[in-house]
Amino acid sequence: MVPQIEGVLSLRKMLDQLKLKQVGKLKVETIIRLSRFVMTNNYFSYNGQFYHQIREGAMGSPLTLTISNCYMYFFERRIVNQIRNSGGLYFRYIDDIFITINWPVRHLLKQIERWNKFDENIKLSANIGSIVNFLDLSIENQDGQLFTTVYQKPSYEPYYLPFNSIHPLHMKKNIPFAMLLRDIRYCS
Repeated sequence: MVPQIEGVLSLRKMLDQLKLKQVGKLKVETIIRLSRFVMTNNYFSYNGQFYHQIREGAMGSPLTLTISNCYMYFFERRIVNQIRNSGGLYFRYIDDIFITINWPVRHLLKQIERWNKFDENIKLSANIGSIVNFLDLSIENQDGQLFTTVYQKPSYEPYYLPFNSIHPLHMKKNIPFAMLLRDIRYCS
């Protein structure tokens, strides 16, 4: 959960770190002001009543995604350095993290407990084992070698495009190709 103002500040910090004065024709200060306005002025309707969102950003908003990535980037710096300095691997996609490292389980759990004290807004949890699922990938450690296969969540419901739909033929023909290509890319 990325707080609104701190999220905008992390965007500012990222733009400063990149030494950008403007993006396109927009000055950084304008980007920050607009970002603050968008993040703090989200409204939604539920059961006929309007609400003002006072925490976090709007789900699905491209700005929220960008700000979340900036926020997480600064949150994870010490963790990434610690993992890489210990010979491990660290990967993140939005709010999902994958770490592989040769530490005793007790030590890893203690580190996660320590990392959870870095920021009250971010809470890490662990799924430890010789087989773990990360996004739509299942990763298995067999004697120090990693093997991968496609993972489908239990709630996964495949969407198939009926062939008699009005979609262009090239799109319909591309679906099985794309699924096969994904399997080839994901499976070791």
